[in-house]
Amino acid sequence: MLTLVLIGLVGGFITGISPCVLPVLPVVFMTGGVRRRPYPVVVGLALSFSVFTLLGTLVVSALPVPQDVIRWAGLVVLLVLGVAMMFPAVQDLLERPFARIGRRRVDGERGDFVLGLALGAVYVPCAGPVLAAITVAGATHRIGVGTVALTLAFAVGTAAPLLFFALAGRGVAERVRAFRERQRGVRFVAGLVVMGLAVALTFNVTDVLQRAVPDYTSTLNQALDKSGAVGALGSEQAAGLQHCAQLPSPQLADCGKAPALSGIQQWFNTPGDRPLPASALKGKVVLVDFWAYSCINCQRAIPHLNAWYRAYAKDGLVVVGVHAPEYAFEHVPANVKAGAERLHMTYPIALDNDFTTWNAFGNDSWPAEYLIDAKGQVRHVAVGEGEYDTGESLIRQLLTAAHPGAHLPPPTHVADTTPTDEGQTPETYLGSERAGSFAGGRLSDGVHDFTVPGTLPADAFALGGTWSVGKESLTARKDADLRLAYSADDVYLDVGGTGTLTATVGGRTTTYKVSGAPNIHTLVHGDDPTSGILDVKLSPGLSAYSFTFG
Repeated sequence: MLTLVLIGLVGGFITGISPCVLPVLPVVFMTGGVRRRPYPVVVGLALSFSVFTLLGTLVVSALPVPQDVIRWAGLVVLLVLGVAMMFPAVQDLLERPFARIGRRRVDGERGDFVLGLALGAVYVPCAGPVLAAITVAGATHRIGVGTVALTLAFAVGTAAPLLFFALAGRGVAERVRAFRERQRGVRFVAGLVVMGLAVALTFNVTDVLQRAVPDYTSTLNQALDKSGAVGALGSEQAAGLQHCAQLPSPQLADCGKAPALSGIQQWFNTPGDRPLPASALKGKVVLVDFWAYSCINCQRAIPHLNAWYRAYAKDGLVVVGVHAPEYAFEHVPANVKAGAERLHMTYPIALDNDFTTWNAFGNDSWPAEYLIDAKGQVRHVAVGEGEYDTGESLIRQLLTAAHPGAHLPPPTHVADTTPTDEGQTPETYLGSERAGSFAGGRLSDGVHDFTVPGTLPADAFALGGTWSVGKESLTARKDADLRLAYSADDVYLDVGGTGTLTATVGGRTTTYKVSGAPNIHTLVHGDDPTSGILDVKLSPGLSAYSFTFG
């Protein structure tokens, strides 16, 4: 718990001094113009930030509404409050409902508190890596004491620098006599600032400012992201499994009792696609593989699992592919089923859309394999690709231990296609939520026009033409161009929709037809690592999610 609180405080403080706070800073600074105002504004901001963060993803995910509905609600409230600050008649109109129920006028600290509530709703998207743990908890319906502590500590941490800015504004105001004598005018100007903020945020004007200011806190955020906020929320059982994952061994280990496969929404490749009963696993050697159908790392690992299942199922091996979605489209059962068929998967598949089983195992990677012996104990954890000979050897040891004297078939022989180039370009996400390698700075949601720069840094991507930017993907509009500087043997693009894309590399252009749910398309294929520039043009309506490499 103490670790979570410290992570939250430090993460909140980093966020409060980062460039993403710049859009709300003018309003916070203006609140210093009136005595006592900064405190209720900052308290309201911290409170609404915490509530919207904890409950926002939980409520929004359960309702058929856009994911950014909280932000839009905050913008509307900001606009109304700005008008009320400028015109007393509007303020009186807004206060009448409170008067009817016997309350004081929503003036002074109450009005300031409401302003803070609105700012908090707008401020939610500003949060950094610490909120990954909070967002996952909300989306998976697992909000507990630890999550609440992390969120509140984050809110306190981010409120501290904002309060400093507000008090600094008040200090300036108290030293300027004309400022004190013209409170009505100051309030009118403050209303204009609030309305200007709402308009600027609506049309993403403030993103220009954020992109122009270097993200001087990125290194701190990356360090904080590695501190283990998500892991700190796990159970002791999950922690034991992750200990084995962090200290992999070529020998069988004692990683603790295997969690149950729970919270599964749907099953495939079982009799009648019915849930796999516990009796089907009792006394069996079980390999639980966490995967996602559009994950290239998973796709390279699955041929080995297919071979093991075919070779050892009759000897007591059960393979269960637990599908945990990385993208929204991977929540759709039909997409998962089609992806499994393309990969020729015949072993049972469990859809873990709410991440119940994922969290029970404390898992954090795709792919990840948990090998369980016939007594229900996890004996080996393998994260990522490779080491397939070791994995098969341990499977054979557990099968022999469970059935002494059994005559196992010869080991399987499947080519290991795990990339070995240490300089390979890392997975490149294209949506605004995780687009860390965008050459233009910080991507923001909405429809924007882009210009491809003359030069491109290594392992970065740039955009040209008109794109609709979402949290997970980029959707092509007019003259949409996507340029990537890469180093790899193979380059894959996760893309969906209906249309065509053309890929140009080394002067050679290839056209691909795209249709249906997002899936991985191979745009570059080679036998040796190559550094180059890839230009991809997408027809309007196609959505690109990420580049992966091999």
